[in-house]
Amino acid sequence: MAYASAESKSHGGIRIDMPAVLRVGPYRFFFYSSDRDEPPRIHVEREGSTAKFWLKPVRYERSAGFTRREILSLERLVAEHQEKLLRSWDDYFNL
Repeated sequence: MAYASAESKSHGGIRIDMPAVLRVGPYRFFFYSSDRDEPPRIHVEREGSTAKFWLKPVRYERSAGFTRREILSLERLVAEHQEKLLRSWDDYFNL
């Protein structure tokens, strides 16, 4: 699967990839390569704001910087693209 883009960051000397699996408007949907040991989830960012949603079932977990209205909109986008996001999760982690 081709990802929209991939970024990485270093945490404690360990490189963590952050493959973007979807872009909608200003939002980048991604997961961390270190997320493998938890249930499927997606992170969303726009500028300095971030949010996290579980994918099975779609459920808001937390955010920083987004308004409540924007979080509800993001939750709808995650639900709308749930199949693609889960497929991307499974493909990336070879599940």
